[in-house]
Amino acid sequence: MARKALAGLVPVVAVALVATGCGSTNNVAGGPSGGASSTAGADFGAQVCGSGYHAPHFPAPFGELPGGARTLSGAGSTFVAPLMSYWTKTYSQATGVQVAYQSIGSGGGVAQIQARTVDFGDSDTGMTPAEQAKAKGPVLQLPLLLGAVVPTYHLSGVKSGLKFTGDVLGKIYAGKIKAWNDPALTALNPGKKLPNEPIAVVHRSDGSGTTNIWTDFLSEQSPTWVHALGGPSRSTGKTVAWPVGIGGKGNEGVSGQVNQTEGALGFLELHYVLAQNSTYGQVRNTAGRFVQPCVATVTKAANGATYPAVLHRAVIDGTDPNAYPITGTSYALLYRSQTDPAKAAALVNFFAWVLSKGQDLNANLNYAPLGQDLRKPAVDLLKRVTVNGKPAVT
Repeated sequence: MARKALAGLVPVVAVALVATGCGSTNNVAGGPSGGASSTAGADFGAQVCGSGYHAPHFPAPFGELPGGARTLSGAGSTFVAPLMSYWTKTYSQATGVQVAYQSIGSGGGVAQIQARTVDFGDSDTGMTPAEQAKAKGPVLQLPLLLGAVVPTYHLSGVKSGLKFTGDVLGKIYAGKIKAWNDPALTALNPGKKLPNEPIAVVHRSDGSGTTNIWTDFLSEQSPTWVHALGGPSRSTGKTVAWPVGIGGKGNEGVSGQVNQTEGALGFLELHYVLAQNSTYGQVRNTAGRFVQPCVATVTKAANGATYPAVLHRAVIDGTDPNAYPITGTSYALLYRSQTDPAKAAALVNFFAWVLSKGQDLNANLNYAPLGQDLRKPAVDLLKRVTVNGKPAVT
């Protein structure tokens, strides 16, 4: 049942993209009502999407630290970028503190925190021991959300709701399934008129935590994928040697390639799919159910889950039969040992807000809030920040 799910300079995600997600929360998957897709005519069958959703209303973990800096800088994951933009705008309105975030991909986020050119990085997969060794001191890795990575496609006349398994997706990305009317796909989708046209595979071209989540899932589900990549040590990661396909930079680039290419199949974070009103599929989970991605099913992926003591990656091993299977998190990367008291206070205050009031905003952009079992260790990590050797939080 266990599934390990954690697993380029691009401007900050446009406010218009965030507004798209916020303005349609009653119709998009995972809005305040838990909502289903707004894609017209989508065929997902009977799903838990659309069931009731309640914001967690986590209390502030501790009092605000005084003397915080008025600006912070961060860079990294495109997976988290829409929500990070929403968080930073809301936080600025409440506090006056400006947090600038560059959406450059998880690989870039790791590189920037290693070089200490930003106050915090962000990655959708934990830093490896080798990456940690290149940093200028111990790096804390705070999970911030739960989110879905979704198969998205562009097929004229075919609506959202196509069914996929991890093995079939792995064979497509390995170049073994090449046409949309392949028997493996038609068997999963009886009654659907899949065209006799080639599958234009789209993947990321940059170092990507979204890629890590996607390839981790493929590696667990598809022996064909693992074999094509040369074994399990090569079949998952922020970068892999893609056997086939065309690349796009960031979730934004993949979205653009899929939306303009007939026959395309790619993978995206759920917010990008819904903000563009793209067509997307459902994926079979370990219970054998085909599940629509939305806040309700992503939240269920954490039900009954256990987490390692060191949160360098989350293990989504919940037992809920309605869990969406390609679920991951995104980590804020910040140095444990801080030397600037003002920057340290600003960092701690911002992420304390993200882990409390900020979690109530997640569903507005189709991310799920952290469950209490993951939120508590995240807060405990934040309390480990020191300023010139003394705890920032006392």
